[in-house]
Amino acid sequence: MTLDPRRVAVLALHWQVNVIKPEGFFGGMLAEPVAQSGVVDRATRFHESVGVPVAFTRFTVPVGEGALVRNTGFMKAVGDAQEAFRPDSHGAALIPEMAGQAAQVFDNQKLSGLAGSELPEWLTEHAIDTVFITGVATNLTVEQTARHGTDLGLTVHVISDCVTAATEEAHLASLANLDLATAGGLTAAEALAMLG
Repeated sequence: MTLDPRRVAVLALHWQVNVIKPEGFFGGMLAEPVAQSGVVDRATRFHESVGVPVAFTRFTVPVGEGALVRNTGFMKAVGDAQEAFRPDSHGAALIPEMAGQAAQVFDNQKLSGLAGSELPEWLTEHAIDTVFITGVATNLTVEQTARHGTDLGLTVHVISDCVTAATEEAHLASLANLDLATAGGLTAAEALAMLG
């Protein structure tokens, strides 16, 4: 199967300091597994070679909390530490390895990268109907965004070697769920081959 690259984009989710660097808010949970997995290097190479727009999402909390709803433990913790998530804070920044790769950057206060931002409209305006998803963590923003995208009518493929989670078990369970709930996972090599 070959895809028309004009109708494809990469959604690069939460590749930010707060999520995956040791000094970030979630560094204690995710920095070591991310580093051990090698996912940053693989995703960076994929973003550089894919030849389609790469839209990054950042979890940020503006003054006044924006659209943040403190309805989960995760959202309560972020709300309590919101200064670390201000859009111009070091923690909210894209990681240095990927800082120059963004065609667009969309900020929101939701777990799904497609909620609470203009990203769905941007995809529609650019006639994009297929998305490849990279990011951290597989069982959090990746899974939530993939399911949301499917519900919006997008063809969604999680790039299985360009995502990871805090544990291998959570990562694999999420990928297994997403194989059923999306158009199926692909490796970076498989995705590149589909673009011809």
